[in-house]
Amino acid sequence: MINRLIAVAPMLDWTDRHFRYLMRIISKHVLLYSEMVTCGAVLHGDRHRLLGFHSAEHPVALQLGGADATQLAQCAVVAEQFGYDEVNLNVGCPSDRVQAGRFGACLMLEPDVVAAAVAAMQAVVNIPVTVKSRIGVDQFDQYKHLYHFVKTVAEAGCQVFIIHARKAWLQGLSPKQNREIPPLQYEVVQRLKQDFPQLTLVINGGITDLIAARQHHLALDGVMIGRQAYTDPYSLIEVDRLFYQDEHPLLSRQQVVAQYLPYIADQLAQGERLASMAKHLLGLLQKVPGAKRWRRYLSTHIHQPNAGVEVIEQALALLPNEV
Repeated sequence: MINRLIAVAPMLDWTDRHFRYLMRIISKHVLLYSEMVTCGAVLHGDRHRLLGFHSAEHPVALQLGGADATQLAQCAVVAEQFGYDEVNLNVGCPSDRVQAGRFGACLMLEPDVVAAAVAAMQAVVNIPVTVKSRIGVDQFDQYKHLYHFVKTVAEAGCQVFIIHARKAWLQGLSPKQNREIPPLQYEVVQRLKQDFPQLTLVINGGITDLIAARQHHLALDGVMIGRQAYTDPYSLIEVDRLFYQDEHPLLSRQQVVAQYLPYIADQLAQGERLASMAKHLLGLLQKVPGAKRWRRYLSTHIHQPNAGVEVIEQALALLPNEV
């Protein structure tokens, strides 16, 4: 059974397998999510590149983008074969590109389609099938619309809903604006939990520290942290102590990097570029002495031809005492 107390949100271009490995050094327990992968990519693309992950990443979930129940079922089987612990359906992304493929937040307007997809996936896999959505879309933002959506999908067998506590505007706002302009309405997600106490409800949106996460746990089953986990990953360093009663020694930032270096070396030997892994380290030293030097050095050197682990080691040497 997956422990959903804290999860790191699926974020396109951010939560790739390298970032997830880095996060697993910081926390042994948080649930990690892949970037959204479309059904077409899973069925016709390079599966090893798109879906491969390190065994250390568990528990880890694959987020899918799609609407066709048959294709989603096929992709769910692939996810289970690859060893993912969960498959999640994206019903929250508002980008034009996603809408053009008839998936993402626009599917909140078609709860029967989502229900059919969930039922089809659950029929062919043993891992959990979950849904990540918004609280509403465009003018369909009244609580009755969200209630109907959750009720319909839950009746198809979905037991876990991850709710971004903002509505989405399908026209007129960029994906970035959709993460910032629609107001957060945490009380709507809390109301859902009251109306569906049997469901597992995880809240997402605007949660920037573990203190706030603990407050949300008073009313809900889990908290998903997004941009904060990426821009300042070290801010989650105490999550295992606070939420999982795991008192393992806290690593310094330098120790986190030191544990990441063997992984980088192994990936370089397999032909991976340093920049694709080292970019995730840029935010590791937020608000500490030497952070600007660290970011500047990495940004300047990680893209150079044949750059290796020595670049990271040289950046570490620029830092003051243990931080």
